Amino acid sequence: MTLSALNAQAETIKRVAPPGSNFPISQLVTVPAGAALTFVSGTLPDVADPKAAPQTIAAYGNTETQAFSVLSKIRTALQSQGLDLGDIVQLRVFLVGDPANGGKLDFAGLQAAYTKFFATADQPNKPTRTALQVVALPLPGALVEIEAIAAKAP
Repeated sequence: MTLSALNAQAETIKRVAPPGSNFPISQLVTVPAGAALTFVSGTLPDVADPKAAPQTIAAYGNTETQAFSVLSKIRTALQSQGLDLGDIVQLRVFLVGDPANGGKLDFAGLQAAYTKFFATADQPNKPTRTALQVVALPLPGALVEIEAIAAKAP
């Protein structure tokens, strides 16, 4: 292999799926030295139903609705920097337990929204991801907050 071929190979972002799984995340992502990293602060949902009481779950929607809103906002923020969701290498998802789900996080709702953005025919890249339940978020009524790291190889 030539030196230029080795350098080109070393400069790509490498994504590795979990062994024996088709789950829509990467088990690990390797970002080459020199890649530009973009960190997206925790992003909260927009109001989904302006007629609902302010700062309630009804105003922001269920977990799926909120996750869709948050991922859409992250996509818009990335696009303003010449990036897109396919450039995300890591997501950290904070979920509040939904009273409609017995106080447990709604992982199925998260997945329903997530799979509209990742591991699709249009956007096959899969980031690493952590999802965890928290007691509360800084926005009353919010069930979802997501932060992201995107990378662009040189």
